[in-house]
Amino acid sequence: MAFSGKYETESQEGYDAFCKIMGIPDDVIEKGRDYKLVTEVVQNGDEFTWTQHYPANHSVSNKFVVGKESDMETIGGKKFKATVSMDGGKLSVQFPNYHHTSEISGGKLIEISTTGSIVLKRISKKI
Repeated sequence: MAFSGKYETESQEGYDAFCKIMGIPDDVIEKGRDYKLVTEVVQNGDEFTWTQHYPANHSVSNKFVVGKESDMETIGGKKFKATVSMDGGKLSVQFPNYHHTSEISGGKLIEISTTGSIVLKRISKKI
């Protein structure tokens, strides 16, 4: 499937501004700035398991089916319900404080998180 694989952060834009508006403490922002986030995606048709591996062995894993309401969790541990949609090969979901899209383009995972006028764009290469 298009999304299946393991990806590592290659570049990101808007990281500091996005983290600040999300209320992440400065010391955590500093530690995470150059961290190579690993995202592991298992896709089986419209079913996904999306896991992100953060520093200090912290991982967040969300399982969802496109078009069906699912239980999700933020990096901060906040639980919420959301429905992930897919349009033109791009996944889209509304988190509690931001909108997130993911797509595969040129073999890379492109993720964009938007809150107001602040945009975090992360590009990850397949590993």
